[in-house]
Amino acid sequence: MTIQTLQNWFTTYKETSLHGRYITRDDINPLFNDISSKVEIEQLGVSENDELIHLFKLGSGEKKLLLWSQMHGNESTTTKAVFDLLNFLNDNSNTLGTKILDACTLYIVPMLNPDGARAYTRPNFNLVDLNRDAQKKTQKESVLFASLVQRVQPDFGFNLHGQRTIFSVGETNVPATVSFLAPAGDKERTITPVRKIAMEVIAKMNDVLQNCIPNGVGRYDDGFNINCVGDTLVDMGIPTILFEAGHYPNDYSREITREYIFYSLLTSIDYISNTDITGDGYNEYFSIPENGKCFYDIIIRDVILNDKSVDIAVQYKEELIGNRVEFVPEVAKIDNLQKFYAHKEVLGKKRTIRNENVTVEIVPKTRLLKFYLDSELFLIESIKR
Repeated sequence: MTIQTLQNWFTTYKETSLHGRYITRDDINPLFNDISSKVEIEQLGVSENDELIHLFKLGSGEKKLLLWSQMHGNESTTTKAVFDLLNFLNDNSNTLGTKILDACTLYIVPMLNPDGARAYTRPNFNLVDLNRDAQKKTQKESVLFASLVQRVQPDFGFNLHGQRTIFSVGETNVPATVSFLAPAGDKERTITPVRKIAMEVIAKMNDVLQNCIPNGVGRYDDGFNINCVGDTLVDMGIPTILFEAGHYPNDYSREITREYIFYSLLTSIDYISNTDITGDGYNEYFSIPENGKCFYDIIIRDVILNDKSVDIAVQYKEELIGNRVEFVPEVAKIDNLQKFYAHKEVLGKKRTIRNENVTVEIVPKTRLLKFYLDSELFLIESIKR
C-alpha cells in the first residue's frame, strides 16, 4: 500500500459532510442511511442527557476489533476519519475492503460522549471524564461501554482521541501530528505479550506515516492509571492502541491530520487482517520519540517589557460560539522561552511592548490580542473553525 494509493483513497472516500472541529450527533445522524448497506446499526443506549449512542458492526471475520471515538467530546478528528474509513469499507468494488471484512469483524462506536460533543467539552454531561471512569463506571456511557467489551470480547481495542497543539515529537521543533501509545496494564509498565502485539501494529503505522510526515509521529506517555479505559483493557488482556490526532502546521480544523488518521486506521486494520501478529516486531515501537510539551501557538520573541528582555507565549483557548469553535488568543507565559517553539513566531527585535499587562482587548465583533512593538501595532486574531 503506497502513500499515493492512500492519498487517492482518502480523496475518494473522504466524508465531505463532516468538517471542522465541532462534530455532534446532528452531523453524523444523516450518514447512518448511507452506510447501512454493509453496516448493522444498533442503539447501545443513551447518554446521561439522553442522547443516543450507537454501535456499528461490519464484517464477518474471526478477528474482532473494537473502535470508539469522541470519548472526549471535543476530540472530533478521529470521528471524521472513522466515517472516511466506513465509506472505504462500504464500497463493494474495493477488493482490499472486502478482504478486510472477510478476515475481521469491526465494532465501532462513532461517538461515545455525545453530550460532551454537543457542549464541546472533554467530560460528559455530568462533567465526568469518561476516560477516568473505567473502574467505578459511575456514568451511563461507562456502563454501556463496559458491557459492550464483555459482549464482544475484542481481540484489539482502538482508543481514538485528539491532542492539543502543545505536543512536540521529543524535545524538538516538530509538532506531534499523530501520536500513539500501547498502554500499560500495570503500574510497573511491564512489556507484556499483550503490549508487544499493540506495539508491533503501531510500528507498522509509523513506517507508513514517516513517508508523509517525517519525524512527525510521537509516542504518548505510558504512565499507568487503571481508571483509564486503555489501561483497563490491557489489564484484561486486550491489546489496545491509543490514537492521538495532533496538530499539523496551520491546520486548526484538523483536516490534514484527519487524513493521516485515515492512513493509520487503514494500515493497522489491513495489517491485523492479514497477519498473525506475535509481537516479535515490537522493538521498532521504541524508535518513536516520546511526546514533549515544547509548543505554544504563538511566541513573540525578544521584546522589552518593563526594561527586561523576554519572550511572550500565546496559547489559543478553544470556545464554542454558536455552532463554531473559536480559538481565542490568551497570554500563557512571559519568560525566556528559548527552549520552546511556536506554530507561529513574531520577531520582536528588542522593541518595547507598550501594553504592560499584555491583555486581550475586546474589539467589536471579534476578540484580538492587541499590542504595540514600539509604534507598530500587532493584532493576533481569534480563529474560527
